[in-house]
Amino acid sequence: MEPMIRRERLHRATFVLAGIYNIGWGLYAAADPDWLFRFADMEPQRHPQIFACLGMVIGLYGLAYFEVARRPAHGFALAAIGLLGKLLGPIGMVQLVATGVWPPKAMVLCLTNDLVWWVPFAIYLWDAWPAWRRTFG
Repeated sequence: MEPMIRRERLHRATFVLAGIYNIGWGLYAAADPDWLFRFADMEPQRHPQIFACLGMVIGLYGLAYFEVARRPAHGFALAAIGLLGKLLGPIGMVQLVATGVWPPKAMVLCLTNDLVWWVPFAIYLWDAWPAWRRTFG
């Protein structure tokens, strides 16, 4: 029998939404890799394939989030990796903006990809820790 975690239904819904969002974002970034540069009034990329590849990686995170939704008691490591990326991305973005490499408008990327997920991912990790520890600790 699969172990249960607190707020399991909430966590399943969160990670289904995160999976849908990431796959959708990844597909859009691959289809229109210059969108951020247009939005932020930045010079067009010389190699849009790099941003399209980023879209592929972000999309693959969506599959990991679907797995967390499928088995919440066993998704701690995948969600922890996801949250770590959602913390490191904004750190890099702040550096780009602070040094003037990118304009502040580009921070929209972190708002939807990272910041909105911090609290729900952190709550999940808090709730999933005991089950993960029992299984793998």
